[in-house]
Amino acid sequence: MDRKPTDQVEVDRLNALLLRVARQDRQAFVALFHHFAPRLKSFLQKMGADAGAAEEIIQDVMVSVWRRAESFDPTLATASTWIFAIARNRRIDRLRQERRPEVDPDDPALVPDPEDPADRALLLEEESERLHRAIRLLPPEQADLLRMAYFEDKAHSAIATERNLPLGTVKSRLRLALARLRKVLGEEQ
Repeated sequence: MDRKPTDQVEVDRLNALLLRVARQDRQAFVALFHHFAPRLKSFLQKMGADAGAAEEIIQDVMVSVWRRAESFDPTLATASTWIFAIARNRRIDRLRQERRPEVDPDDPALVPDPEDPADRALLLEEESERLHRAIRLLPPEQADLLRMAYFEDKAHSAIATERNLPLGTVKSRLRLALARLRKVLGEEQ
């Protein structure tokens, strides 16, 4: 890419200003700020920032330029490239923060369910044991299909494929298993 001599003069001027900022030259920083602030604002607004957010990002970018100017290497990039890269990264950081909302500790969805009272927990434990005893009384092929369907939450068609059985056989065995469970659990009450 051919540069016009005046373009190279401007690049050299901005690089020199940034190198002076690295030596804590306040006048060079003011000149750099006045040159880049409007350009950065336009760039950030094209990236979707509103005017207020763009101005905040510009302040942050220019503070970074002041603090990190000594890390600028004119053999690797121009002052413009270096400063615009900082601005781009700050805009991306801001977008990430906006997309990750703060967690509200009072949100009802984050409040754990209250623990069951001891008598309820004991009742649930007893019912669970009764159910497992009843399942152990089933023929193994019915117990296996019941476990897959209700404990592993697999679809009947997936069970049929996995066990290499016709879908109708899976459904029949599950119906039989449930009928036997109802009968056994009903007799225990």
